[in-house]
Amino acid sequence: MQVYLPDDLYAEVKEQGLPASELLQDVVREQMRKRKLIEEGEKYLEELRAEVGEPTPEVKAWVKEVLAPLDRRNGRVAS
Repeated sequence: MQVYLPDDLYAEVKEQGLPASELLQDVVREQMRKRKLIEEGEKYLEELRAEVGEPTPEVKAWVKEVLAPLDRRNGRVAS
């Protein structure tokens, strides 16, 4: 497998003497782990929806209210 790095990123890696192969392996492993966790979370939510149904508009509004301070702290705009 070959991996392309933009010139500026390649130059930074080389300039700092970083082990590109190890870095890329770590990033790929972390991304695979994240995707697996997201997939497992989605399956769990599907099971919950099957068991208790979809959340009501009131519950969704409450969740939005509870999460708003966290979203603001993390620089996200609540949707």
